[in-house]
Amino acid sequence: MFLHVMNATYLKEYQLRLTFDNGIIKDVDLEAELYGEVFEPLKDIEFFKQVEVNPETNTIEWPNGADFAPEFLYELGEEVGQEVTPAGIEAG
Repeated sequence: MFLHVMNATYLKEYQLRLTFDNGIIKDVDLEAELYGEVFEPLKDIEFFKQVEVNPETNTIEWPNGADFAPEFLYELGEEVGQEVTPAGIEAG
């Protein structure tokens, strides 16, 4: 399954709310995943908050190039909802 992250919102601590292209919304806690040289700067919460969705890679990324595969994020996350289209029909 190929997934893309469409939107990322900072929640608190090391938690993000991610919307995937299949319409599923998941909360992801990345605190336990911030190990290794490229992820070390993300332990600074102000740097962590700088997360953005890279439109070329379709996943979350930080200014230093650190990123996570959308499939990994999807598996790690806890589903909190499903995006609804403007007509009130669930996406997906």
